[in-house]
Formats: sequence, structure tokens, C-alpha cells
Amino acid sequence: MSVLDDLGLDPGFIVKSKLAIRIAKTVDELGLSQRDAALKMGITQPKLSRLTRGKFDGLSQAKLEECLVALGHDVTINISPRHEGVGARRVLETV
Repeated sequence: MSVLDDLGLDPGFIVKSKLAIRIAKTVDELGLSQRDAALKMGITQPKLSRLTRGKFDGLSQAKLEECLVALGHDVTINISPRHEGVGARRVLETV
């Protein structure tokens, strides 16, 4: 759980936020410039800049996942068994 989970925001926004946070951390960890990172991920530098400031317009969850893969992360989608009620979307980060 994170602070984002406790704010009562749209689950889709929370998922995209967590993916964006991981992208920003990875770019920093790799010591890449925004220009080099954007090239590696197949997006423009201005789009990466907006992404790191929480602006996700024009970037789908699938594209954010592709960006993480391009940066060397494995992205796994896990679907749990069906249960009563509405399901949940989560981003679980392994270390």
C-alpha cells in the first residue's frame, strides 16, 4: 500500500501514477537524460517531462508498461480468481 492508495483516487489514475513513479526512478537510477530515456522508451522528451510531472494525457497504461519494459523491467499482469463484488487493480513492485 502507498499514500496514493489511501487518497480515494480513481484506480486507473493510481495505477498510471505508480507506473510513472517507477519510470522516473529508473531514469534517475540509470543516470539517463530525459532525451536519452525518451528515445529508449519511444516517446518524446516533452512527453516524458509531462509524465514525470504527473500529466498522463496521451499515454495509456499499456504505453507506460512498454516504457518500463524498454528500461529493463519485467511487467507481469496477474489476474486473480473471480470473487463476489468488484475487483481491484494494483501495482505490486518486487524488489
